[in-house]
Amino acid sequence: MTVLSTTCAKLHNREATVGIIGLGYVGLPLALRYVAVGYAVVGIDNDPHKVAALNAGESYIGHIPGEKIAAARAGDFTASADFAVAASCDALILCLPTPLNKFREPDLSYVTNTMDALVPYLREGQVVSLESTTYPGTTEEEMLPRMQKSGLTVGEQIFLVYSPEREDPGNPNFETATIPKLIGGYTASCLAAGTALYDQVVNQLVPMSSTRAAEMTKLLENIHRAVNIGLVNEMKTVADRMGIDIFEVVDAAATKPFGYTPYYPGPGLGGHCIPIDPFYLTWKAKEYGLNTRFIELSGEVNRAMPEYVVGKLIEGLNREGKPLKGSDVLVLGLAYKKNVGDPRESPAAEILEILVDKGATVAYSDPHVPSFPKMRNYHFDLESEALTATNIARFDAVVLTTDHDAFDYELIKQHAKLIIDSRGRYREPAAHIVKA
Repeated sequence: MTVLSTTCAKLHNREATVGIIGLGYVGLPLALRYVAVGYAVVGIDNDPHKVAALNAGESYIGHIPGEKIAAARAGDFTASADFAVAASCDALILCLPTPLNKFREPDLSYVTNTMDALVPYLREGQVVSLESTTYPGTTEEEMLPRMQKSGLTVGEQIFLVYSPEREDPGNPNFETATIPKLIGGYTASCLAAGTALYDQVVNQLVPMSSTRAAEMTKLLENIHRAVNIGLVNEMKTVADRMGIDIFEVVDAAATKPFGYTPYYPGPGLGGHCIPIDPFYLTWKAKEYGLNTRFIELSGEVNRAMPEYVVGKLIEGLNREGKPLKGSDVLVLGLAYKKNVGDPRESPAAEILEILVDKGATVAYSDPHVPSFPKMRNYHFDLESEALTATNIARFDAVVLTTDHDAFDYELIKQHAKLIIDSRGRYREPAAHIVKA
């Protein structure tokens, strides 16, 4: 048997051990899925707190119940901070962050440092898959040369694929198994090995001609969303100046049964992918002497939204004869989207920072984020405030940044002195509600 046939047989027969590197919002659900269908799974993460929690059968992600972790531990799942365990794995799937640096350029350090750490433990027959969002060429330019340092021939002795994550945390309609999976292989043999890796855990696979095409597809998906949200955010500012409710307009346009997809404005873009991915392509395009004008314009519009929301807050306070400096402001919702506890790149954090810089006293309330988490760019020593009538009334203003269903909107409306609504939750006009 060839190395490829042996690898594919182990994967098809679920006799393989799968290593998941990075146990966050992407890696952990994927690990649980592999365990659920009968694979032995080793989760690898350099955060000792995550490792300890998982080995104790506990969850640190709000929409993943602890019972699922406990069930996985009762199966064949272990977590480790030791990269040496990678040597025991037949497949290694990298689910790592790919943020931007302070110059809004790609920061691949999580990927490259991890691959450097894995090289001593690579062996014949393994499949290595990168799931992180990145620019076209990353797999061949950064992953491939590092794997070659092992002395193994990629495509013959070891296999390399790019298969981007498409997770939507907290979405009740989709899960890992039901989201079609893109796969691009460095060679045809790599694609075959990648197909064997994923076809037991995902219902539909979408094979692609190359890793570069798969990388570009992931960017297109998120750039499409970023550009359309940028468009509606810009229209929001125009509609507001004209005295028109943009949410009413979007709802009405959505009744058209063809040619229109509704996108809703907000206080900015959050999540790991959508605010970041456009700049990966923008950066790479410059290598080819191209400017991505649509992408850059939408990025400018979306990045301006937190300042826009704060501007509406200042206007609302001015009507009451109050300056922003010295005012007590409660931000409602720290997560980047409703009904989840994921604060990555949340515009709410930026709004908090702007408010503090302008002299306001800030607090936040979010039932899904009990304390302000460790973030790369923002640091606040804050705990989530309880939403009681008395507590709401003590603030000069509340700013709705994430419209969780758990919020009691009628209670907020009754007791808040001023509401800045960036999510269109309050459709009926009221003297103390400012739409932002």
